[in-house]
Amino acid sequence: MAKILVVDDEQVLVKGLKFNLEHEGYQVEVGYDGEQAVELAREGSFDLILLDLMMPKIDGLQACMRIREFSNVPIIMLTAKGEDSDKIMGFEYGADDYITKPFNILEVKARVRALLRRSGVADQGGMAILQAGHIRLDAGGRAAWRDGVPVELTAKEFDLMELLLRNPGRVYSRENLLNVVWGYEYIGDYRTVDVHVRRLREKLELDPANPEFIRTKWGVGYYLAKT
Repeated sequence: MAKILVVDDEQVLVKGLKFNLEHEGYQVEVGYDGEQAVELAREGSFDLILLDLMMPKIDGLQACMRIREFSNVPIIMLTAKGEDSDKIMGFEYGADDYITKPFNILEVKARVRALLRRSGVADQGGMAILQAGHIRLDAGGRAAWRDGVPVELTAKEFDLMELLLRNPGRVYSRENLLNVVWGYEYIGDYRTVDVHVRRLREKLELDPANPEFIRTKWGVGYYLAKT
């Protein structure tokens, strides 16, 4: 099981990242400032670190530089800054990858899987081909098929379907789905989820009126029926 350290001064964001990464099968520890990041990295044996750029005490760049004095653990920088100069500086200080906020949690998971693979760490959630009956997704190529016929999905439709396929039998509330697929900073109506589920059924189910796989748990939310 890969062990990940998440450090960010936004506690809601840390909570969300921890929840989602643990759900993927990773072991997760958290911190909330730069000094804590260095201390935890020195004391623990981590396979990857998610590190915010702007933090109290010392910033993410200084923390990254100090960690590099004693560890080659892969580091992904998280920041609201998206300028190329900031990214270049992050790489010069020892970061391996860079994700700009606000981000899609599925992008974070994909970056984590890719970086763990490159560093030779066994990954829990790296399946590229996902399938349930006649529904098939290529997570890497972001392609979908229904009964062997290619289907065009929007970015959010694909992200939602990938989440369900990776977690068959798990029931997600509309709030959970908004948080995971649209992001914790998304301000929108729960009906957004209903609309996307309806479109997925129309595109992927053989009988959208009686879906075989994309099911509703009445009063709770949605889930993918186990095959």
